[in-house]
Amino acid sequence: MAEEPERLIQRRKGDHVEIVANEDLSQDYVYWDDIKLVHNPLPEVDLEEVDTSVTIFGRRLKAPLIISAMTGGYGKAEEINRNLASVAEDFGIGMGVGSQRAALENPEVARTYSVIKEFEIPLRIGNLGVPQLIKQGLTAPLGIEEGKAAMEMVDAHMLAVHLNYLQEIVQPEGDTKSKGGLKALEKFASALPVIAKETGAGVPRETALKLKKARVRGIDVGGLGGTSFSAVEYYRAKSAGDSSRANIGRTFWDWGIPTPVAVVVANVGLPVIATGGLRSGLDVARAITIGASSAGMAGRLLPAALEGKDALTRELNTIIDELKAAMFLVGAKDLKELAASKAILTGRSKDWLDQLSE
Repeated sequence: MAEEPERLIQRRKGDHVEIVANEDLSQDYVYWDDIKLVHNPLPEVDLEEVDTSVTIFGRRLKAPLIISAMTGGYGKAEEINRNLASVAEDFGIGMGVGSQRAALENPEVARTYSVIKEFEIPLRIGNLGVPQLIKQGLTAPLGIEEGKAAMEMVDAHMLAVHLNYLQEIVQPEGDTKSKGGLKALEKFASALPVIAKETGAGVPRETALKLKKARVRGIDVGGLGGTSFSAVEYYRAKSAGDSSRANIGRTFWDWGIPTPVAVVVANVGLPVIATGGLRSGLDVARAITIGASSAGMAGRLLPAALEGKDALTRELNTIIDELKAAMFLVGAKDLKELAASKAILTGRSKDWLDQLSE
């Protein structure tokens, strides 16, 4: 007997969290190390004066950091999101939730997302997917009302609409209808404050320009270098004995545009969120120097979120201390000065950008 759709979604979400927390999903190259900041031996700013605050989408954050969408829609997700929301409140940073499709289809799991409303988070981001805005087989597309419902569920300031076709192509149950996606996204963006969000394969300039024309409010580039959902689905397929899907997942493990490259090329005059492979506050500083408005982190924070709030607090204290240290060492008293400081691009990232500009 085929598994019920609701159970399938919940099991998949649980699988994703367990795989990300326990398996090696890394790529063969660390693109963030290609970004070199120039040391200033006379910073002329005191460390305690360094100001990491930023305003993005009209919301004031104490640091240019967003806890990227991780989970929701299954039992353990409520505890994870509660831990994440609690530290987002404490540190005054943004937070997104995982895809809310599960809760729109099954209100019983809405609590796993709406728990974040218990906390004063300065920037809350809801989450739906472009594939769900298009008719997939017999499944009707989600409309504006469902978008509003997703936002109301978490009292969201913004709605991320994720572009995850790399993941969908590997999933045995993936939604692979794509025609009409841009038009559907434009319809959503005309009625709701939308962030277009890739989930691990990056955004090229041509697409960024289309997204701007579609009136999205910002772009989360979600580039290659962090959690590879092709790799995640490889492990799921391998566990299920599906050798065909496992082979596809392995083949496309390193597919995509590296995050630093995507930050540069997708900067078309909209706020850019650099998500994908950031490991430290130094990487956050690197992202700001090459044009990002803020940075998103998920992979580094998930193990701590599973452990508890104290572990998350330690992680975020370290990340923000690293960001302040990087700002101090280049002589930037605030993020405006950091963004204006010199960044040198090297390695494969430079090769990518040189060839894309030809």
